[in-house]
Amino acid sequence: MKFLKDYHDGDRVYDVYLCKHKQAAVTKNGKNYLNVILQDKTGTMDAKVWDPNSVGIEEFEAMDYIEVGGDVSSFQGALQISVKRVRVCHEGDYNPADYLPVSAKNIDEMYQELLGMIQKTKNPFLKELLEAFFVKDTEFIKKFRNSSAAKTVHHGFVGGLLEHTLSVAQLCEFYCRQYPLLKRDLLIAAALCHDIGKTREISPFPLNDYTDDGNLLGHIVIGVEMVGEKIRDIPGFPSVLAAEMKHCILSHHGEYEYGSPKKPAIMEAVALNFADNTDAKMETFTELLNSTDQTDWLGFNRLFDSNVRMTRME
Repeated sequence: MKFLKDYHDGDRVYDVYLCKHKQAAVTKNGKNYLNVILQDKTGTMDAKVWDPNSVGIEEFEAMDYIEVGGDVSSFQGALQISVKRVRVCHEGDYNPADYLPVSAKNIDEMYQELLGMIQKTKNPFLKELLEAFFVKDTEFIKKFRNSSAAKTVHHGFVGGLLEHTLSVAQLCEFYCRQYPLLKRDLLIAAALCHDIGKTREISPFPLNDYTDDGNLLGHIVIGVEMVGEKIRDIPGFPSVLAAEMKHCILSHHGEYEYGSPKKPAIMEAVALNFADNTDAKMETFTELLNSTDQTDWLGFNRLFDSNVRMTRME
């Protein structure tokens, strides 16, 4: 098969992809069409079915594997497919392993790096808390290693949550070397736990969509609840340390309008907010550049609130 990452503006499409999302819509002229997101293991691509009642378009639903025929074009700096034909596929017509996006980094190696950070933790309470999640809780470990860090924005692939968490923790390690007042054990523990709620916020692949808890509570609240559950099982865990740990998670998005119930009030929370934002933004830009064959201005991007382009080095 031809993977989505290998398409360019002007290419023809005729292959099988997972229909990740399907939504009916109406043009300004009142014509019905379908917004579709196609997925394979290299990522996703927007698609439009401009004539859903055409003879060549079979009835299909989200999470169906569909054989798609159409044309690739560039729109606002990103590729999309204009779909002319759809056939619903059946088991045996495709290999499911081709349709799960997976981290380019080795999941086992990343997890060993994460465990190495835990082993360097000197505070006995924080070390026991981290081991309760990342060493002893086999169900959590399986979910954490295989979860994405987001539905679509960044690290939206198998191993994405692990990759993002490790990157954030590594940035925090650098901050600790650069700014000695930072409490290393608290900051690294918060970094490793800041997004654990996403194991319950987002459903497993191939769906990779928000759960009821995800929609009703969100990963920040869920993560604080998960940390509280483990802390209650650790005798003598200091109440102030527990509050500081929870505060870092509650404030790691930095602003109320970005979903944080609290703004950072301690130095470690500020550092975690910047590390999280840095890794999310850099990965978002990386995925944006990898998804287009354009080499100049890519158009306005709502996530950066700016017209963006490739770097030109002389």
